[in-house]
Amino acid sequence: MLAVTKRKVDELGRIVLPIELRTNLSIESGDSLDICTDERGNIILHKSIDRCVFCRATSSLTLVMDKCVCLSCKNTINNT
Repeated sequence: MLAVTKRKVDELGRIVLPIELRTNLSIESGDSLDICTDERGNIILHKSIDRCVFCRATSSLTLVMDKCVCLSCKNTINNT
């Protein structure tokens, strides 16, 4: 893992991601990031990708009431 720089958290809990990091990872203004932790207490940021709200699949997605649903889950719902 490559450490770029140290950043302080402001009074609202925000940090600024350095431009070098954003450029290298193609993170642009308005992009969403997923924030999670691992078992050791590390904070992990991932560039968000659309996933099915039911099974978390990333392919064959369609929007249903502003939520992503994969074809398999959509077929399961339609057959119920």
